[in-house]
Amino acid sequence: MEFVVVTGLSGAGKTQAMHSMEDIGFFCVDNLPPALIPVFYDLCLKSESAMDRVAVVTDTRGGELFKSFFTAMESLKMEDKSYRILFLDASDGILVRRFKETRRKHPLSDDLGGSLEQAVRLEREMLRPVRESADFVIDTASLSPAQLKGRIAELFLTSASDSLAVHCISFGFKFGIPMEADLVLDVRCLPNPFYDQQLRPKTGLDPAVRDYVMENEETRGFLSRYTALLDYLLPLYAKEGKSQLVVAMGCTGGHHRSVALAQYTCDYLCGKGVKASVTHRDIQRG
Repeated sequence: MEFVVVTGLSGAGKTQAMHSMEDIGFFCVDNLPPALIPVFYDLCLKSESAMDRVAVVTDTRGGELFKSFFTAMESLKMEDKSYRILFLDASDGILVRRFKETRRKHPLSDDLGGSLEQAVRLEREMLRPVRESADFVIDTASLSPAQLKGRIAELFLTSASDSLAVHCISFGFKFGIPMEADLVLDVRCLPNPFYDQQLRPKTGLDPAVRDYVMENEETRGFLSRYTALLDYLLPLYAKEGKSQLVVAMGCTGGHHRSVALAQYTCDYLCGKGVKASVTHRDIQRG
């Protein structure tokens, strides 16, 4: 049985993630207290109906009950019951904005005199150990519901093997570093197509920009060392048991160099039989 525990910051998109998982065949339960997760796991195993893909959402809505999260996870681990944790995250500013737009109450705001900003900061601190133990982290700050569904499908629609999946992200430093990144590479040192008037309005997905970036001597030197690093690191991450590696490549605006190199990275890894995907986070931003 593939068993996924979905958790994360309030307002980060756990409900949308649950709906996406239902769409790809998971049996989902929302707002399950952590202490009941081992019990529910056993019920799923004993169910007469086939329940081979199950996801449960648990978070701070459970109040004091959520404090048993690690006890519950350790209980599953001691009984050799496999599971994976999906953590949904977003920046504090995005979370505050979402709560204000929907006029929903944060589950911790009553304990802090109704202060939404303080509730978001407190919850982030409470969930920091959970995030660090997660198998998958998705930053939903710049994802539409359709894009989030796509990321969920990339992670869980294929067979539930323990093989390492690599997600490549291009981004612009002017818009901030992706929160979920494991490796961040700054490619602003490479020649910039922005200063070519004909290439400026294009992106790193256009052949002319791609060729400008990739056929440069500095880029070729970078790629020979960079791909050697990936070839060395990926088996080590897989040996450690890591399920997902997020590689983020950043240039100034996230339109040219980072896009071309993130796309190259994804294609390179796919060519070596690695499960890889790519997102160009800032390609549409001004």
